[in-house]
Amino acid sequence: MKLKLFGTVLALAVMLTSQSCKHTEKSSTTGWHYNETEWGGFEKLDYEDQITGPNLVFVEGGTFTMGQVQEDVPYDWNNIPRRVTVSSFYMDETEVSNIAYREYIYYLNRVYGTNYPERVKKALPDTLVWRDELTYNEPFVETYFRHPNYDEYPVVGVNWLQATDYCKWRTDVVNEMILIERGILNPNPDQMDSDVFTSKTYLAGLYQGSVKKNLPDLKTGGERPVRFEDGILLPDYRLPTEAEWEYAALGLVGNNSFSGDEVITNRRIYPWNGFGSRYRKHDRKQGDFLANFKRGAGDYMGIAGALNDAAHITAPVKSFMPNDYGLYNMAGNVSEWTSDVYRPLTAETLFDEENHDLNPYRGNEFKEILRDENGTPVKDSLGHMVYFVPDDTTAARRENYKRNYLKNYQDGDDEFIKYNYGKSSLVNDKSRVVKGGSWADRIYWMSPGTRRFKDEDKADRTIGFRCAMTRTGSPKENGDPAGKYFKSKKKVKRKYD
Repeated sequence: MKLKLFGTVLALAVMLTSQSCKHTEKSSTTGWHYNETEWGGFEKLDYEDQITGPNLVFVEGGTFTMGQVQEDVPYDWNNIPRRVTVSSFYMDETEVSNIAYREYIYYLNRVYGTNYPERVKKALPDTLVWRDELTYNEPFVETYFRHPNYDEYPVVGVNWLQATDYCKWRTDVVNEMILIERGILNPNPDQMDSDVFTSKTYLAGLYQGSVKKNLPDLKTGGERPVRFEDGILLPDYRLPTEAEWEYAALGLVGNNSFSGDEVITNRRIYPWNGFGSRYRKHDRKQGDFLANFKRGAGDYMGIAGALNDAAHITAPVKSFMPNDYGLYNMAGNVSEWTSDVYRPLTAETLFDEENHDLNPYRGNEFKEILRDENGTPVKDSLGHMVYFVPDDTTAARRENYKRNYLKNYQDGDDEFIKYNYGKSSLVNDKSRVVKGGSWADRIYWMSPGTRRFKDEDKADRTIGFRCAMTRTGSPKENGDPAGKYFKSKKKVKRKYD
C-alpha cells in the first residue's frame, strides 16, 4: 500500500510539474505565450537543424582565391584570380549516375507517359553523343545508358536544361518522401499529369495528396498541412554555382583543419596536394592514379596488366579517392555543368569586385509567381507552378537592383567588348560554365580553376553533373556558434598526403 501510495504521489507530482512547465516560453518582445491555442497559437519550433538530403555531403563555406592557379596554357585569360567567400552548402557526393537518371525517366514515363509523352522524350539523354566520324563507339550508343554494367557510371549526354529539370524533380520526390516518412502523407504511386506532388504546389495549397495525418493546428485546435515555416521540407536541389563548384573541388578544408589555424594562403592546383597525379602515401595505394583522365596521346587507361586509371571512358562514380570534403571525382571522369552563364570576364572582375565577392554568380532572373484574377497561384498541365520574369518597372525603383533579367549584366557588351555571337564569338546568354576535366582531357583540365562553356541546350559525352543545395542558418553543420566551435576544433583526417 505504501508503494502504491508513493507511486500515485510521484505520478501526480510529475503531472503537475509537467503542466506547470509545459507552456513556459514566452515572446521576449510581447510577453505572449508561444505554442498555445488560448494565446493565439503562434508557433516557435524547437528546431534541431537542416537534415542532409540523400547523397549530399556538407561543404563548409569560407573565403578562398577563386581563379587560375597554374599557367594559362590556352591563353584564354578567362579566370583572373580574386578572393571571394562562398556560403556553406551541400553537394552531391558523386556525379549523378545512369541508374539515378533512369529512375527519373521511369517516374516521368509513369506520371506523364500516357498523355504527355513529349515530356519523357524531352528528358532522355542524347546517346548519339558517343558517335564520331572515325571511331567505333556504336556499342556505347546502345549500352552506356541502359545496360546494368553501367548503372553506377555517370550519366552523360544530358544538357544543362535537362540537368536543371532533374534537380527540380529530385527536390519534389525527396520532399514527398520526407512527408511520407513523417507519417503526414501516404505513398501515392497513382499520381498523373497535373495531380502530382511538387514542393511549391503543396506549400501553396494546390496539391492535397493522400493525407495520413496532418500536423496539429494550434490556431484552430484542428489539423493543418506542413508549412514552409515548419522547416520540414528541404530547400531546392539545384546545380552548383561556378564558385561553389570550384571551392568544393579544391577541398582546402583538409589543409586548414589539419593545421588548426586560419591559413588563407593555402592553395592547391588540383583537388589534392602536390604537383602530380598519383597517390604519394607509402602504402599499397602508392603510385595509383588520383583521377580518370587522358595521360597522353592515345593513352586513356594505360598498358594491359598495369592499367593506370583502369577506365577507357568514364569510371564508376565512386572511383578514386574522394577529396577532403568527401566528394568523388571533382577532377576527371566527367566535366560538370554549373548554373552560371559564361562570360570571359565576369562583372566582379571588370567593374565592382567589392560588391560581388560573396557568392559570386552570373545568371540571375528574378521571377514572380503567375496568379489568376483572384490572386491564386497558377499551375501548368504538368502540375508545376508557373513563374515569369516581370518587366523592370518595380525593380527600377529599388536601390539594390534595377533589372530582373541579369544574365548579361555588366558583361561589357556594347561598351568595349562585342561578343557578336555566331560571327566572332560563341558566347551568348545560353552559354553555361562547365567545370572540371573529363576522361578525355589532359591533366591541365583537372585543376578546378580551369573553365569552359557550352550552350545550355547541347550535350556531350564528356559532360555530366551533380546537384547542390543551399545550407540554411549557421555555416557550421551542427549549428554551433563560433565560440563553441573554436573551443573544440575538430581535426579532419587527411585523405591525401
